[in-house]
Amino acid sequence: MADTLTFTLDTGDGEGKDVVIKLRPDLAPGHVERITELASEGFYDGVVFHRVIDGFMAQGGDPTGTGMGGSEKPDLKAEFNSEPHVEGVCSMARSQMPDSANSQFFICIDDAGFLDGQYTVWGKVESGMEHVHALPKGEPPASPGKIVKATVG
Repeated sequence: MADTLTFTLDTGDGEGKDVVIKLRPDLAPGHVERITELASEGFYDGVVFHRVIDGFMAQGGDPTGTGMGGSEKPDLKAEFNSEPHVEGVCSMARSQMPDSANSQFFICIDDAGFLDGQYTVWGKVESGMEHVHALPKGEPPASPGKIVKATVG
């Protein structure tokens, strides 16, 4: 068994505000590969959480900060799985088309079972969930929280 792969989001300019997400290639190998690739290219560095809804989720991964952008890579084929959307679960955002996930993702702030089986779960927060809860709220937030640096290890 390989070491656990993690996706770490520094959300606080070196102030120890890391959100550590355990990646789940067993659930969504293509999505984990994409996140790993984008993080290694620095794609997520400086990207804001453009949509944060209290009691629901925090969404980021759009370089434009509008919720309309993505990477230049092709969209991903859905890898829907039976993992439930509960607090701390990380899933891929998409348009109404199932195979439209690209770079945007969301972290569930609370249980969101109505999303189960419709979005690709690819990880779960292992530590730092308090930093997700502390992100400024809004669609978009007036002063959005951001990913200072994203790393995979």
